[in-house]
Amino acid sequence: MTMRRFFTLLRLALAALLVLLASRAFRLSAQTPIQAANQKDHQRLLNLAGIEQLRPPATNDPKSPNATNYDESKANVYPNLPNPLLLADGQRVTSAKVWWSQRRPQIVALFDKEILGRPPAHLPRVRWQLVSTVRENNGPYPIVLKRLAGHVDNASDPQIAVTLDLVLATPANARGPVPVILQLGFPNQFKMALVRPIPESAPPTFGFYGIEWQRLLLARGWGYAVLDANSFQADNGAGLTQGIIGLANQGRPRSLDDWGVLRAWAWGASRALDYFATDPAVDAGQVGIQGHSRMGKASLVAMAYDPRFAIGFISSSGEGGAKLYRHIFGEQITDLAAPSEYHWMDGNFLKYAGPLNPGDLPVDNHELIALVAPRPLFIGAGSSTGDGYINRNGDAWADPTGMFLAEVAAGPVYRLLGKKDLGTSRLPPVGTALMSGDLAFRQHPGGHTPAPNWPAFIEFASRYLHAAAAASSSKAAR
Repeated sequence: MTMRRFFTLLRLALAALLVLLASRAFRLSAQTPIQAANQKDHQRLLNLAGIEQLRPPATNDPKSPNATNYDESKANVYPNLPNPLLLADGQRVTSAKVWWSQRRPQIVALFDKEILGRPPAHLPRVRWQLVSTVRENNGPYPIVLKRLAGHVDNASDPQIAVTLDLVLATPANARGPVPVILQLGFPNQFKMALVRPIPESAPPTFGFYGIEWQRLLLARGWGYAVLDANSFQADNGAGLTQGIIGLANQGRPRSLDDWGVLRAWAWGASRALDYFATDPAVDAGQVGIQGHSRMGKASLVAMAYDPRFAIGFISSSGEGGAKLYRHIFGEQITDLAAPSEYHWMDGNFLKYAGPLNPGDLPVDNHELIALVAPRPLFIGAGSSTGDGYINRNGDAWADPTGMFLAEVAAGPVYRLLGKKDLGTSRLPPVGTALMSGDLAFRQHPGGHTPAPNWPAFIEFASRYLHAAAAASSSKAAR
């Protein structure tokens, strides 16, 4: 092994370790100043909402009255889901026209008001800068690797600077624009995507998230991109007066209706899509989005709100993502409403962990999935053995069954729009993919990771995404 290759592998190892530490399964405690700022802003929103006390988050102490539930027989506490095909006045939706003109806008308005928040009507423009372009090999595949910076116009508050960090890789020998899968990622996924050279001998599953997914896409003639979500909005309450949320508010704290971080991250994904529409190497009509864990939540929000995304791979998104709030298993509303996570949602959401409960929500996440219709959507998770959040034996915290049930409940909207649903209401065995329709689901036998589901997603996506044949795709870049 040459010294150059040794140091490249070392950089990959360090980047993978940082991703591991940043993940939900092993995340480190926030710094004390950030914790204090989170607590202060959290309490401010409670005061605005007139909420005296929230129910405590779930705990892993089985003797506690607030113990996390991992017993499926006890999960169906709120069996009645809102009907996505029932108008606010009680009339049934029986046509696609009524769905698009009436019911869908009603559902969007409820998510805006009660859960995700509303962004300002006029947000600053983003100017994309090409920072660097290199020809590289990712394993046997020659690529053009571009690093981009999206500079947000901060004329309204020059003290707040916001930049979106994006990396894009496309096949170097493509005969035309190619499909691209955008990964809405953590900072160190972005850093891993920039590590170069990427030696062919590097293990394809190297690192917590691996690089195999990139090579699987390149083998199809597709490209990949990674957007660092934290580059334009921090993942804590202390950062709400900074980033795109802070800039839009000119540094002022949020109101109860203002958008949360999930909507802000989804906004950034849409701005990356704006850039792709200007890049001749990318087929902007064939751009999908992928995210895992909290980025899975944000990726589903991006799919729901931006119809330009052609397909989605939503991995282990859990509560606030593809999981039913009403399915009391693993992560709960009380966890999302706690000072460590409340910033993902708007301030109005807090009341459902206080005086109200999940059964009082006017919508649930089967309707967030329904907002994606009729576009294809793949929802994945790990096995539910053990607590994936604590010891990584599984993905129970994310509640795979709750995500599956939400996808089943979104099926009527897909059928109304002339598409195929999952085709069953029975949870499949672990490792069995349901992919015969336009909704897909697979629970892999690993833990809280998307890696084992990438091959299944790409097989599913290949029904919808297509690239022109490449010339000598296995030859090294020159």
